[in-house]
Formats: sequence, structure tokens, C-alpha cells
Amino acid sequence: MLKRIFYTLLMLLLGAGAFAQQDALFTQYMFNNLYVTPAFAGVDGVTRLTAVHRSQWLGYQSSFGDGGAPTSQLVTFNTPIYKLKSGFGAYIMNDKLGPQNNLEAQAMYAYHLGIKESKLSFGIKLGLYSQTVNGKYYRYIQEGDPLIVEGKESQVRPDLGLGIFYRAEKYYAGVGFNHLLRSKFDFGADSVRGALENHINFTGGYFYEVSFDLKVQFSAAVRTDLNKTQVDFAGIAHIKDTMWGGLAFRQSEAASLLLGYSIFKDKSLKIGTAVDFIVKDQAAKENFSLEFMLSYDLPVNPGSGKKVVRTPRYRH
Repeated sequence: MLKRIFYTLLMLLLGAGAFAQQDALFTQYMFNNLYVTPAFAGVDGVTRLTAVHRSQWLGYQSSFGDGGAPTSQLVTFNTPIYKLKSGFGAYIMNDKLGPQNNLEAQAMYAYHLGIKESKLSFGIKLGLYSQTVNGKYYRYIQEGDPLIVEGKESQVRPDLGLGIFYRAEKYYAGVGFNHLLRSKFDFGADSVRGALENHINFTGGYFYEVSFDLKVQFSAAVRTDLNKTQVDFAGIAHIKDTMWGGLAFRQSEAASLLLGYSIFKDKSLKIGTAVDFIVKDQAAKENFSLEFMLSYDLPVNPGSGKKVVRTPRYRH
């Protein structure tokens, strides 16, 4: 394991090439760290529901009729458990990739360790990963091959992940380890196996206070399958803790514009959007990807015995 981690860090330093996407990715990752690492569950001290829809390469249509452009939907929930110094989280993720559809249902638990004015959290997630293939969208080289999938076939496998998250007043960092079981999908053919590859996701951010009404959030995400690596960077300005806007860049893929607004007096409801402008391989894709986010923080339960100080920088 130490050798693998060292190898991963070396790849990051050397700037590895584009990442072969297996897990769904989201441009607004900095507002939903629960998807990056299970250790984020309950860290910010509020109960939150978040929903994200992403349409990648908007308008793309294959000339072979293989199901159209990729789309992804993610719904997350997380809440603190004060008496246990911990948190609970869960998410459902649906990822449609042409003839293949991936569906995840994960439950998470995180233990929070207070270190002076900061917090170190350790998390685990356990769930199910379903994969469905639609044979009518595949183009076969050899008709009549016994391995050809006829119609739709689905399989469900167990899934396991671990994570660590550290949060201080002005910065945070986390890491998530996904698909540790490396579950395989064979669809009835022993010689055809598609395994879930181990993934390591890093995230981090820093908040710089320009003035009382203006804060700038710098964030980064690194995704690797121990073979290829992808890096995201973003800079987002938060104005009066009510609205935000910024720019992001995804290595070898896209530049993005992010905008959002907080509704209600307590800023509990947030609406965000991101538009990706494709900068590489435009001939094989459409020029834009579009993403919408809706997030709601539930009212604090007076019976919890904890007075929650709502710090906007941690409420996304």
C-alpha cells in the first residue's frame, strides 16, 4: 500500500496524462466533498441534502445510436451525530454512459477527532454498485458470437471505500479510497470481466479573506486510478456569503464558469450551476457540458444541545 501511495504522489508531481474516467465526475466538487471522501460525513455540523445533475457534452449524438451523451445524477445526505463525535452520510449516484448505466447506493460513517481548533475525520463507506449494459447499443464485429449480450443485463456487487478529512478555519484537505473490493462484472461470461478499479481522490481548499464582504475560495481535486491522473483547479469569489462566481480548469478537458446564489435569510438553500467549455478533442465531443446543483441545510435541532455557528465557507 505504501508503495502504491508513493507511486501515486510521484505521478502527481510528474503531471500524468488524462484520466480514464470510470467514476462520475462533477465540476462543483468543492461544494459536495461527501462524494470525494466518506470522512466528510457530518464534519460541518449541519444536516444537508444536495442534488446535482450533469449533462456532459450537451447535445452529443452518436451516428451509431449508442444512447447519446453521458449524464449523471447525484443525491447526497449527511448529518452530524454529536453524542458519538461522528457523522452519518449516504448518497445515490446514477451515471449513464451510452450503452452502459452505473448505479451506486452508499452509506457512510465518519469519526471526528478534535485537534485544537481543527478537526480530523476518518470515514468508511459500504454499499452496492450496479452495472447495466444494453446489448442493442453495441456494434459487434462478429455476429453470432456467444459472448454477445442480448437486450439489457444487470449485475449488483458490493463496494467499499475509506477516507480521511482534515478541516481548519481557513483550509481543508481530504482523500478518499474507492472500490477497494475491486468487484467484477462478468455478465455470464467468465472470460469477459470488467472490474471496478481502485481509485484515489484528493481534494483541498483554502479561503482567503479579501474584505469583510469578499472571500475567495481556491480548491483543487486530483483523481487517479494508479495508472492515469486528472487534476482540477478552481478559484471562486463569495460575495457577502450570498452569491458566488468563479472559474475552474480540468486538465486536458475543459475550462468552466461557476455561478451560484443563496436563498432565504439563513442562506440555507443554495442554487449553483457550472458550464464547461470543452478545450480539447472538440471534434469528438460537443462544445459544452452543463451542471446544476441544489443544496438545502435543515434547521438545527434545538434538542441537540449544540449551538451551531453557521460559517458559510463550510456550508456548501
